[in-house]
Amino acid sequence: MTNEPLDLTGMLTCQEVVELVTTYHEHLLPPEEHQRFEAHLAICPPCRTYVAQIAQTVRMMGALTAEQESAEGTLVLLDLFRDWKRGRTLSDTD
Repeated sequence: MTNEPLDLTGMLTCQEVVELVTTYHEHLLPPEEHQRFEAHLAICPPCRTYVAQIAQTVRMMGALTAEQESAEGTLVLLDLFRDWKRGRTLSDTD
């Protein structure tokens, strides 16, 4: 193990990882961008957790049948997502 500082030149930021996660999961990142994405995950435990959570959500949502989906449920999820984007949580609305 070396004591040399990490060279973060060209490293993706956490925000960029969040923005690219869907493209990453769809295997659509160009090779160089994919490598940068993987390099960030190698040194950032919170982003590894986030990427794993997104993958799990996609797997779970993909398992839903049309009968399990409802218009009301879709609207609730959209409202939750909009609140999340605004920085609000469920506990903020109580």
